[in-house]
Amino acid sequence: MSPRDSSPSARIPGQSSTAEYRKHTGSDRDLIRALHQLDGRSYPSYKSVLGLWDFGSFSLSIDRIQADPYAPPSKVRAISTPQEMGLPQAAISSSEARLACADYLLRAFNRSLRERRLNDLQVMSPSVEILERSACTVKPDRVELRFEVRMPARGRTILGRRAAQIFDLDIPDAVQDTFDYLSDIPEVERERQDLLHHIEVYEDYCALQSILSEYGWVSFVANGSILARRSGVSQFPLADAIPFSSPSTLEAEVELPHAGTLRGMAIEPGVTVIVGGGYHGKSTLLGAIQRGVYAHIPGDGREYVATVANAMKVRAADGRAVTGVDVSPFITHLPGNADTSRFSTENASGSTSQAASLVEAIELGSPLLLIDEDTSATNLMIRDGRMRELVQAEKEPITPLVDRISSLHRDLGVSTILVMGGSGDYLDQADRVLMMDHYRCVDVTDRAREVVSRLPRPHEDLPMSAPSEPRFPIRLHAPERAKTKAAGLSSITLDKVHLDLGDVEQIVDPGQTEAIAWMVRGLLFTYADGKLDINQLLARLERAMNSEGLDVVAKFGAHSLPGHLARPRLVDVAAAVNRFRGLRLGESANNQG
Repeated sequence: MSPRDSSPSARIPGQSSTAEYRKHTGSDRDLIRALHQLDGRSYPSYKSVLGLWDFGSFSLSIDRIQADPYAPPSKVRAISTPQEMGLPQAAISSSEARLACADYLLRAFNRSLRERRLNDLQVMSPSVEILERSACTVKPDRVELRFEVRMPARGRTILGRRAAQIFDLDIPDAVQDTFDYLSDIPEVERERQDLLHHIEVYEDYCALQSILSEYGWVSFVANGSILARRSGVSQFPLADAIPFSSPSTLEAEVELPHAGTLRGMAIEPGVTVIVGGGYHGKSTLLGAIQRGVYAHIPGDGREYVATVANAMKVRAADGRAVTGVDVSPFITHLPGNADTSRFSTENASGSTSQAASLVEAIELGSPLLLIDEDTSATNLMIRDGRMRELVQAEKEPITPLVDRISSLHRDLGVSTILVMGGSGDYLDQADRVLMMDHYRCVDVTDRAREVVSRLPRPHEDLPMSAPSEPRFPIRLHAPERAKTKAAGLSSITLDKVHLDLGDVEQIVDPGQTEAIAWMVRGLLFTYADGKLDINQLLARLERAMNSEGLDVVAKFGAHSLPGHLARPRLVDVAAAVNRFRGLRLGESANNQG
């Protein structure tokens, strides 16, 4: 262990030097002694142990002490180096390896807390996706683990001896479980091999993403993948599920750096329609594809499913806000002559909300739209011949997607994968048709074309245009006591505005929701100036994250050193901005003079 600063006070890395209490440094023995001396004192006295403490193989930074026993827990960091931990060189050799290593270490710390039943310690619990998370970071010269400690008390009286036990036994045991890769005992060797496998799976996924780009595919599903989940609310694989097998007509071979040669289904650009009977696996396949924008942990079953990174699931969302969106390709000549080229509403219908989401995805440059009829507005998706005859076009303001889906790819380069079980209207427009039959995938494109030829129907093939002009958010002003709150995968509150992201289905980790909440605040209350459009604002945010990581949210009002964030996709941040009821837009660049 390298020597630490042993002066009586010092600034903690990442903390402001203007903090209320002095920050101390010392050894672990100094900290334990101080906690014993606090026994029986009033709760605020805990702040006297704020500081950086040397535990030998790692340092412990106590950054923030909770105000009282019922407040959010105290914030602590365990800090070491890859060399002190004995991490394999392969774990720090690239940015991809370091991200996967951090993901693994966070899971190891979670496992240690559960197995040791350390209920006074808390850390974010990761989803089955491998993501950049603020709770653990790995750099070539530094490893940092952020967690929380509930400082013990009886009433408002400090239980110093119990606190000393937490910092003398519980924390060191859990951290050593996570940080020790030097020991030559069998348990550590197994942990080392599991870590390396975790990294290899992530590196293979990244290679698969590169292959998608190289070959122009929009998605790849490896043979043998387990797509079915235990239930609709579980992301764990279903036991005894039927492994995925590609139709021979779509089967392709890829070479990955660690897994070697894999075969699977490669979906090319265009319109792909997934059909089949109810409960045969249509939505299961689409669900795996939509989550293929993320890497998955070993054992998940979807490790070798990859989808282009900015693919967006689009669905209806009754009641969502829409601000200044050009929905004219799908909605025109509304009663009252509302301008649908710059359409706004506080309470969109199902069809209007889905039309807005389609256009917003195009505006964000998404190359692939994912649609399931079960969560779509029927009148936006289809209009059969009888209804077209009964309600003439000049009396119907909605142009269904089926009339523009081919030109969506032909004119704008945007592909679509959609599940249709109740209507054959999209068979005319499909480049390929896949049938799920008892969870087995079959290419029925030729059969579908025979059906179309035998049972023709009137249909349109209308051109598709991009949004008429970009949108320029205006900076908003927060109240004196700004409130930023996130819960679960879909709930955000900014000041007095509640934002429901239930229809943004590719948010997969509560840490992403919390990060999105702060990023929306940053985009609309800090970055927005009426001169940068939404894509330019997102590019600025991406540059900041690439430079500062998830800690960038501290600039938007979050506590410094946040420990519960997961990096979201920028398109999902934008989806939240688009649904924000307080969003205000300036004039377009063409009208700014």
